[in-house]
Amino acid sequence: MSFVKEKVNTTPIEDTVFAIVKKAKEAKAAVGAEKVVDATIGSLYNEEGTIVAFESVFTPYDHIAKETKAAYAGSFVGNDSYRQQVYDWIVKPSGSTLAHSVIATPGGTGAVAITLSEILDEGETVILPEIAWGSYKLMATMDNLNVATYALFEEDHFNLTSLKQVCRQVMEKQQKLLIVINDPCHNPTGYSLSKEEWQEVVAFLNACAKEVPVVLLNDIAYIDYAYDLPHSRDYIKTFDEFSDNVFGIIAFSCSKSLTSYGLRCGAAILLGKSEEAVRGVEIVFEKAARATWSNVPNAAMDNFTFVTTENYDAYMKEKDGYVKLLKQRSDIFTSEADACGLAYYPYKEGFFVTVAIPDNKVRDSYHEKLMEQHIYTVKVNKGIRVAVCSLSVAKCKGLAKRMKDILDSIE
Repeated sequence: MSFVKEKVNTTPIEDTVFAIVKKAKEAKAAVGAEKVVDATIGSLYNEEGTIVAFESVFTPYDHIAKETKAAYAGSFVGNDSYRQQVYDWIVKPSGSTLAHSVIATPGGTGAVAITLSEILDEGETVILPEIAWGSYKLMATMDNLNVATYALFEEDHFNLTSLKQVCRQVMEKQQKLLIVINDPCHNPTGYSLSKEEWQEVVAFLNACAKEVPVVLLNDIAYIDYAYDLPHSRDYIKTFDEFSDNVFGIIAFSCSKSLTSYGLRCGAAILLGKSEEAVRGVEIVFEKAARATWSNVPNAAMDNFTFVTTENYDAYMKEKDGYVKLLKQRSDIFTSEADACGLAYYPYKEGFFVTVAIPDNKVRDSYHEKLMEQHIYTVKVNKGIRVAVCSLSVAKCKGLAKRMKDILDSIE
């Protein structure tokens, strides 16, 4: 007997990240924090080992009236000022002229989830990168979608060849494509496509669109930690070359941009060649938002608008300091990895570097050996994720060599 719907995945969720986080905490208590490398946490931490909560974000949030915090948002699609500012923050700097709308969501996760649930029908296939945030696949299975994966890299660049092959295979079975590209600052590899690579992707999407409708879901959770921030939005202008049969959805997250992971505020930015196309998707997303979460936190939306306008200078100065620190940490790890021969996937910027372990059986053994030496990381498909975002500079130094020596001991 079952009390849930018949067509649903009932396998218990195995949150491996939190399980490893727990082990790392236990190790710190047992042997001392100074002897433990905890590279599991996907949040920005300071050099003292404490989660970063920007002063420029949370001081104004604390000053928001309790009545504002208690109140519903102006609409279930989000406050008008927030929706406009999200567009101005993400898309406007690129110079894109596409028709657009914005739907407020509970974090970037909400934007991804609503896209998977409302774009494809049950039994259809979503196309994901083979190295990716694990929740993409979880969301797909909960919506009774199938998953096809494309190889992320061809040598040191984006594997457009694999993406083309997978898309063509899916097109043989269904009359729509939904493709997920997590860029820039890919989780978990830290890769970012060049503008030229994006131009090639868009040209291919247009080719596919001659046969079927194509939807691109661009997850930009880490965009505000790009090392070349002034040009981090430039690639969005390539979307202006979409044909009428291609549609773009950008999943934006305040969690990373504002170090406000628990406030659950984000947005789905809808981009199309015509107002009619945008409105068609917007209607469905509006209804899904109302039926699923009803409201996004009112004060969180107002705070984002304030921080990125009136408090812009203080926010950007504070964030820039941490972006520089993040680059210092990643530079140490990658340069030392290069020196000792520890292979990692092409890294350009972002919270994570992923050590390349193509054989998942070897990866599993390696992961256990790392923990025996009190190095705690996260397993991803074909690799080991190292969260440089949460490691101090001191903990980054020498880590690549230690990891290489451990890997050599099992090969």
